[in-house]
Amino acid sequence: MPNHPADTLTLVADIGGTNTRVALADGITLLPDTIRRYSNRKFPGLETVLRQYIEEEGNVDCKGACVAVAGPVRDGVGTMTNLDWTIDSDTLRRACQAEHVAILNDLQAQGHALGLVDESNIRPVIDAPEPAPQAVRLVVGIGTGFNAAPVFETGAGRLVAPSECGHANLPIRDAHELALCQFVETAHGFPAVEDVLSGRGLERVYLFLGTESGEAFEKSAAEIMASVEAGDDPRATQAAQLFVKILGRVVGNLSLVQLPFGGVYLVGGVARHIAPYLERFGFAEAFRDKGRFAGFMKNFSVSIIEDDFAALTGCASHMHHLYP
Repeated sequence: MPNHPADTLTLVADIGGTNTRVALADGITLLPDTIRRYSNRKFPGLETVLRQYIEEEGNVDCKGACVAVAGPVRDGVGTMTNLDWTIDSDTLRRACQAEHVAILNDLQAQGHALGLVDESNIRPVIDAPEPAPQAVRLVVGIGTGFNAAPVFETGAGRLVAPSECGHANLPIRDAHELALCQFVETAHGFPAVEDVLSGRGLERVYLFLGTESGEAFEKSAAEIMASVEAGDDPRATQAAQLFVKILGRVVGNLSLVQLPFGGVYLVGGVARHIAPYLERFGFAEAFRDKGRFAGFMKNFSVSIIEDDFAALTGCASHMHHLYP
């Protein structure tokens, strides 16, 4: 049974639509041996996850707790977009018996991790000129859902602004993409970015292409990517190509909104799985497809963060700067 010092460590958690990762941090440093992963479907809510974790870590007495949630956070309350959980400060304080608690959107946590992720876990996709130290950066999450958050360096410290841009409508350029929009909007009555640019979004693109050809059958996102790698299903390759093209366009749009001269960082499980195919399927061309602003788009670098625990590091960093 682990034996941790009392009132010195911070509990950090990254709550996705499918899994919750929990760890302990000493300042901004994650303790690798304390990282655990839990399947959300096995628990009624976050409180039971955290209580089990604390018990498994020898009933550790934490000085603080910070969780990152895949959904909007307002006034200390986080609402999961793809999971029937609501997380509030009182619940977090009760579960952890911690003095200080914080709830972040998951992309905010990723933003707070920038600069702390080992360079070996950052895969360059598009190069750009060297940025100024205070340049804005942008993190874009592609996983169970889709979201993005700009990262600002200010005199008062780092500010990571939340958003829910994955629920804005899809950009379209031609009749084929309009047909895709009309196909995916049947899920929620609205063709949101997340309905294409996510794990289940890739599955919808695959089904859409099959429906078009009169051979409508489904594959999971994992099966689609396995077929892309094996080259044994042309429809899977076509689905990944369309996914990458729309991803490039959406990330380009977000870059024009935020002007991230400090770089764009793609995070999340789907981002990591699609990373080897971005160049092959024309991500850079779609990213820069902005008419007379195509040249201007060369100001923005794009990278993939391949650290599965970056959001945990971001939570630790956020709490360390609030309560050193």
